Amino acid sequence: MTVAAVIGLLFRTDIYPTDELILSFVPVDLFHLVVGLPILLGSMWLARRGKLIGLLCWPGALLYVLYSYITNLIGVPFGVLFLPYLLLVTLSAYTTIGLVASIDGQAVRQWLTGVVPAKAAGGILVVLTSLFIVINVANIVTALASQTPDDALGRICVWIADFTAVIPACLVGGLLLWRREALGYVGGVGLLLQYSLLLAGAIPCMVFPALYNVSPIDVTGIVLVLVWGVMCFIPFVLFVRGIVRS
Repeated sequence: MTVAAVIGLLFRTDIYPTDELILSFVPVDLFHLVVGLPILLGSMWLARRGKLIGLLCWPGALLYVLYSYITNLIGVPFGVLFLPYLLLVTLSAYTTIGLVASIDGQAVRQWLTGVVPAKAAGGILVVLTSLFIVINVANIVTALASQTPDDALGRICVWIADFTAVIPACLVGGLLLWRREALGYVGGVGLLLQYSLLLAGAIPCMVFPALYNVSPIDVTGIVLVLVWGVMCFIPFVLFVRGIVRS
């Protein structure tokens, strides 16, 4: 999994045509390199050293890789990297499931009870994911009713990744964390991490179009994403602080 993820993040060799859909992947790839890759490797390194924070963040980093390469697998034109993308998606999914299943949830819950904001963090995950569902469904309905359905092509891959990877994991994980279930403690900090990464990565994607087609920047959208990002990042920091102190 590690080798495949590093290869995929470092050696993206698609030739980007002058097409808005393909150009939209440029800031995504840069964010993978600058932010996603160090977090993935850092969480693995900490986990190998026996640090609980690394072990609990690792599934979140893998979920971020899964989400990112689902969009690449669907959205990038068929080419030589189709099989590596397919391999990354498959390995990320099964490695995440296997890693979470291998963690002693009861021990983690006993260790973290009272030192991390489980109920508040779980509530935030559920509320934000519910809003995410409403917004996505509204956008899908609008696209279906539109007379220019081609406008939605660039967002289809994102919708698929949202509803197959992020939304189920965050909604179920948030509910379990809010109820202080063992599996919620295992997945909570990782879900907050990947949510923070997705929201942070959305900012350059929203700004980048203004650089190549002189389109106006969606200031309102950026502010909304920043607010959502802060709402995820604060409980993530509190979780990390509680884990480290424990």
